[in-house]
Amino acid sequence: LIMSPAMWKWTCLVCHLLLSTTVSPLGRQQPPHPKRPFITFTGEQAEGNFNHLVVDERTGHIYLGAVNRIYKLSSDLKVLVTHETGPDDDNPKCYPPRIVQTCNEPLTPTNNINKMLLIDYKENRLIACGSLYQGICKLLRLDDLFKLGEPFHKKEHYLSGVNESGSVFGVIVSYSNMDDKLFIATAVDGKPEYFPTISSRKLTKNSEADGMFAYVFHDEFVASMIKIPSDTFTIIPDFDIYYIYGFSSGNFVYFLTLQPEMISPPGSTTKEQVYTSKLVRLCKEDTAFNSYVEVPIGCEKNGVEYRLLQAAYLSKAGAILARSLGVGPEDDILFTVFSKGQKRKMKSLDESALCIFVLKNINDRIKDRLQSCYRGEGTLDLAWLKVKDIPCSSALLTIDDNFCGLDMNAPLGVSSMVRGLPIFTEDGDRMTSVIAYVYKNHSLAFVGTKSGKLKK
Repeated sequence: LIMSPAMWKWTCLVCHLLLSTTVSPLGRQQPPHPKRPFITFTGEQAEGNFNHLVVDERTGHIYLGAVNRIYKLSSDLKVLVTHETGPDDDNPKCYPPRIVQTCNEPLTPTNNINKMLLIDYKENRLIACGSLYQGICKLLRLDDLFKLGEPFHKKEHYLSGVNESGSVFGVIVSYSNMDDKLFIATAVDGKPEYFPTISSRKLTKNSEADGMFAYVFHDEFVASMIKIPSDTFTIIPDFDIYYIYGFSSGNFVYFLTLQPEMISPPGSTTKEQVYTSKLVRLCKEDTAFNSYVEVPIGCEKNGVEYRLLQAAYLSKAGAILARSLGVGPEDDILFTVFSKGQKRKMKSLDESALCIFVLKNINDRIKDRLQSCYRGEGTLDLAWLKVKDIPCSSALLTIDDNFCGLDMNAPLGVSSMVRGLPIFTEDGDRMTSVIAYVYKNHSLAFVGTKSGKLKK
């Protein structure tokens, strides 16, 4: 999975700490030697900001996505291979890009910002997607970063027109007897006619196959995608869905998002724009995306609302935390960081909270919502559909934990927020990233802050 750039910087630091921290015979961690220096790596260019990082869990090799570069590093941060991805002549207004057809816009040397980095373990390759040419991806051999393929001939090959790092998130769903799937979630930057906000794509065994990145299913009426209606932008001109984190669990793929919506404050006759954090869920096997459900998530402590999602990480409960939550030690737990309020997406307040969610509880809330909607109760309740009051349709069927939708009552929104359990708050130095793991039945979380501190 891909994390935000800030989150991956902390992941680098945490990996080093885990390697350098000693463990006593009683299991208590001892601090590293105070004079032991951190291992560091500096890129080749002044503009070469680091965007994403993934670690090969089999070899420990580190793949670093930067501006105009992909680096392969050893576990002690020595450069093994470098692959150049840019700059090249481009213009963000060219669609399709000039590599497909002539573009009348002026072309200028443009940096290639790495927007997604994923390891495809089954085919031993790296998927590296950049900002050039409306977001095309290279497939690189893990061993030497040799380019195996770079599909760009079809409109499906252009995954996102957004140039910012952290605007695209991908989750690979792997199969033993068939081609894998790649679920792509992206901000669309005002171009819903070109880019779906979520889609599932084919990951073919052959990196140069014609079907690489094609939609898993696509006909005249239905496709493996969700598109934001153009009408939505007449209500909220700068509307977009920002994807913070993604993962798969059980039969589902999940994305954690931040998205604007218009609300009427208590006692006011006018609406104002706020941001709401939502979890999106899709069935892995749903080729028509009838299973799309989103549910608002947030956190509250001492009357203070924390609603702006900053980062998230999926872990297991562990025996000790599981007992206090009333779940099993192998149950999935979401560690999340929220900042205070709902109004400032770009300039979040420094007050922040670390909260945990039991994934099963969120799924139970979704199941309750599905059951009520298929009883004909309420509306679809999705903020990004212009017509918010589409009524639910009644149908006689059993909806269990793995229900994947029909061509009715979809896409569906949950109106009531699922609240996380706040376990730590920080008022002055905003938390911006989190990872977690289980050590000897204990759940440990590492949090990175805005000022560059690490909290364990």
